[in-house]
Amino acid sequence: MGKGYGDCSLEVTRACPIEMTLHIIGGKWKGIIIDILSEKSVRFNELKRLIPGITQRMLTLQLRELETDGIVKRKVEDTVPPKVEYSLTDQGENLSRILESMRVWGNKYYK
Repeated sequence: MGKGYGDCSLEVTRACPIEMTLHIIGGKWKGIIIDILSEKSVRFNELKRLIPGITQRMLTLQLRELETDGIVKRKVEDTVPPKVEYSLTDQGENLSRILESMRVWGNKYYK
């Protein structure tokens, strides 16, 4: 599969991409981060403000993981102080559509 997920056995080949996707979006805050970034590019402090309860350390970790997985891109402008903005990659945009489907399903399930 790549990116450290290992090879799928023949028995789980069909489910393996699902597990990989769940691994990428797994974590308390990743879905929320992707959802926010699906609307617009956001600076770190604004992102932190939009997610009550997340610590600065956790936001940094989640953003780094999403960046490593190719879901989020980090743009640094050469200013003083540096301006850093986060947005979704093309892969992240595709993933946000999946999360939207999950929202619809979750709303139906909740009712």
